[in-house]
Amino acid sequence: MPRTLEPDQPSSELSRGFKTLMVRKKYSKREIIIGITCAIILILVFTFYIWHQMEYVRIGYEIGELEEKLSALRNEVEELETQKSSLLSLERVEKIAKEELNLEKAKEEQIIYDDFNPFP
Repeated sequence: MPRTLEPDQPSSELSRGFKTLMVRKKYSKREIIIGITCAIILILVFTFYIWHQMEYVRIGYEIGELEEKLSALRNEVEELETQKSSLLSLERVEKIAKEELNLEKAKEEQIIYDDFNPFP
């Protein structure tokens, strides 16, 4: 007849060759499915969170690069406007006309006035 350890027996009998059996709780299929579903949902939420943070950082870097490009383009437009103003200045045009094209100011008798009326 096998010996059993009763709850009221001292624990010293455990050391005399009795094997203790640990009983695992068996989970039902429903509990297993619920556990797996919860784990999958947690993994998906965590994955989405990481993706969201990575996109946030990537877009931040992209915004910084675009702001730098915008600043460079604004500086370039300002330089081109200055260059345009200097190239179209009347003093420069007169200087080129006199020195390079050998033109002179028109004399009064060379000027022809016409009564131009665009709306007769």
